[in-house]
Amino acid sequence: MDVILLERVAKLGNLGDVVHVKDGYARNYLLPSGKALRANKVNKEKFETDRAAIEAANAEKAKSAGSDAGQLDGESFVLIRQAGESGQLYGSVSPRDIAEVATASGIAVTRNQVELDTPIKIIGLHEVRVALHAEVDATITINVARSQDEAEAQARGENLAEEDDGEYDALAAAEALLNEQEDDEAEETEEADAADEEEAAENKDET
Repeated sequence: MDVILLERVAKLGNLGDVVHVKDGYARNYLLPSGKALRANKVNKEKFETDRAAIEAANAEKAKSAGSDAGQLDGESFVLIRQAGESGQLYGSVSPRDIAEVATASGIAVTRNQVELDTPIKIIGLHEVRVALHAEVDATITINVARSQDEAEAQARGENLAEEDDGEYDALAAAEALLNEQEDDEAEETEEADAADEEEAAENKDET
């Protein structure tokens, strides 16, 4: 699918660029997040008409994101989770979980802004990058523990997770897989609904 970028997107292009991306990436992320428009005739004309306003709005978003980053950068958030004796979680901490705990602090963060290659599956302190804007990011610490006391101990520098002996807790593995599947299903439903709403709005504009 060809799309018009409404802001700079890492490894893709700058505001105003028309780029070709996979349909799923466009439908599930770029379009519902407001980072792009379908590159059809109506939208191309609308973009050129509104370009100055779009650029001004993007600059304002970057300024606001910079302010939020100043408050968020370096902050630590505690997430209490069940885990085995080795520290392996019965489940995992996903970008959605991190976005929710960060948002609860007063700074709005979406799961798509949380840069986490793989879900967190062990207790401890985990540094996570949050991309608040294409040009603005913050680094936070996620303190995953089995209790508040453990979280405080980890914050003091104590390592409570046992050394990996090569064995994997089967129960933890099963629950982590189930948790990830449930998260994926919820995200797919949410993204599909957003994409349908965006497509319906565009079809209305074209008519």
